[in-house]
Amino acid sequence: MKKKVKQYVQQIDVAAENRHHVLKDFSRMLDIQIERVVLFMLEKQGQLASRLSNLGERHDSVIQNLDGSRISELQKEYREVGRDLLRLLFFVEMNAIGLRKILKKFDKRFGYKFTNYYVKTRANHPYSQLKQVFKHVGISAVVGTISRSLAHLQDYEGGYVSMYDQPTLPLPDPIIVAIEAAVDRLTNSTNFLQYLGKHALIIQEELPSSEDHGNEDRYHFMSLLLNLANTFLYMVNTYIIVPTADSYSLSLGAAATVCGAVIGSMAIAQVFSSVYLSAWSNRSYLKPLIFSSVVLLVGNTLYALAYDLNSIHLLLIGRLFCGLGSARAVNRRYISDCVPPKMRMKASAGFVSASALGMACGPALACLFQTKFKIYRITFNEDTLPGWVMALAWLIYLMWLWISFREPPFEGKDTSQHETNSGLIEAGALENDFNQPLLLSSGGKQQDEDEDQECDASEESAEEIHKPVTSIVSAYRLLSPSVKVQLLIYFMLKYAMEILLAESSVITTYYFIWKTSNVAIFLACLGLTVLPVNVFVGSYISNIFEERQVLLASEIMVCVGILLSFQMIIPYTVPQYVCSAFITFVFAEVLEGVNLSLLSRVMSSRLSRGTYNGGLLSTEAGTLARVVADGTITLAGYWGMSGLLNVTLLPSLIICVFSIIATFLTYNSLY
Repeated sequence: MKKKVKQYVQQIDVAAENRHHVLKDFSRMLDIQIERVVLFMLEKQGQLASRLSNLGERHDSVIQNLDGSRISELQKEYREVGRDLLRLLFFVEMNAIGLRKILKKFDKRFGYKFTNYYVKTRANHPYSQLKQVFKHVGISAVVGTISRSLAHLQDYEGGYVSMYDQPTLPLPDPIIVAIEAAVDRLTNSTNFLQYLGKHALIIQEELPSSEDHGNEDRYHFMSLLLNLANTFLYMVNTYIIVPTADSYSLSLGAAATVCGAVIGSMAIAQVFSSVYLSAWSNRSYLKPLIFSSVVLLVGNTLYALAYDLNSIHLLLIGRLFCGLGSARAVNRRYISDCVPPKMRMKASAGFVSASALGMACGPALACLFQTKFKIYRITFNEDTLPGWVMALAWLIYLMWLWISFREPPFEGKDTSQHETNSGLIEAGALENDFNQPLLLSSGGKQQDEDEDQECDASEESAEEIHKPVTSIVSAYRLLSPSVKVQLLIYFMLKYAMEILLAESSVITTYYFIWKTSNVAIFLACLGLTVLPVNVFVGSYISNIFEERQVLLASEIMVCVGILLSFQMIIPYTVPQYVCSAFITFVFAEVLEGVNLSLLSRVMSSRLSRGTYNGGLLSTEAGTLARVVADGTITLAGYWGMSGLLNVTLLPSLIICVFSIIATFLTYNSLY
């Protein structure tokens, strides 16, 4: 079909009147190919139904005789039917992805939005073959038969319990869980747990490999809980100083806008710590977590001691130490490598929930520190208490970590290579078994290589799909143009949120004379919106609208929130600031969720593991945005407090508008 696209372009160059003929001919060709996929799918479903019918005839006689060996054999045969159904679903999914890439290539080479026309006309027709791909009546019937039969066979020794009478009693068979996941992936249906779990950008493997079974031995619940606790405490540590950073800077003789440097110094160090701690996790998880806890303990102690030593430099050094202890890349890596696939989505959702909870608890805790006293020569007040409390929290966590964390076994190179090869063989066998209809032209992949390089940059061969990348440059090369745009969107929203949060204490003190407690309550309320907003979007909005539509609409609303935040001729009021802040923050949260959910599906599967994984790339993009935003606040202080608000908001507006334009230009490329 790539050759056909090239021929069409040549025909259009020769005679413009051939455009209508090209559209008609290409539509007919796609209709034929999709019809072949549908008929092949129906044929395979019929074969599976016939096998289930034969198994059903044997089922009754086996149950009556209660022959254990024959029952076990029958269970294996039912599971084998389930595996064949799973292969069929993978076949349909691969063809759906192939169709999307063909349409994308046609739009790119032909300069015509053919995709919108084709999908709209075919999806709404009552006899559309395209619609049949997304109807799963036959598949649901096969799954129901397998589930009922397996549940019945598992209970053959006791009284028969129907799955219809007590549907929650029998545990679902793993093959049933895999089939349901494949159906959900094909239909893009989602729920809150899946939606939230994708925020962690822990990329799921499309095809299961034997390596996934090894995660069962590496999994330890308490170790996972300690990883989530590390995530929570780090987010608390990040935001607990935001309400008091300006007053702390003033007490040490610096300008209030130095709070940008105080807050941003942690992000600067995190840019580097994310990489070396992620690399360290190739050999151990316990050691980088211990190192992280010790460094954070030291950093918070230095941060608190800066008041009595009257040193702004010690304050900045303390925050740099806190940034050097960022173990979020290790937390993501542990979930990706050590949590079984069936629990990975829940663990990912727990990671995101812990981060959101920490973001809300940080400012809320700062609200409680409205006191002042001395022990010997050490001062405890609203500025230093966040440092002392977090130092104590990290000391307790360090002891808990040392006692309860279990280091997972690290496999040797030979073993891992063997598992990788076996996974590749399994994936290759699956693809060869169903290498039909739309996939027939894959043999000509090497032809027209120069012309297809940009469009196919994110496609990997079967031999490379399990190999992790070895450098940040290699990881960047795997990013398609649409993925780069999504990382730009992530940078933009993190920049806008950091400007809003980091300068909140300075702005509200200057314009509204708010106390620290007022700022803390305001920031805590902002943080508490994260989970409810994600519940609403994940459960409802994402199932009603396309993610591309939600993405673009959210960007526009963030832009509206930034515009409303500017100080115009009229006096700046509390309702204007609060409303604009909530619009910016809430829609930035919606944008982050949808963007990362979209990114987790289109990013290369090679970025699912290793040091330079997708989670590390997103962390670096977000951290860099925070560094630039905090630097902007500090530099804007030279123009005086009266111009701080507008000067810091202007870059946010420019970046937001630029990201909207980039999104609009790549709208049809976003899956």
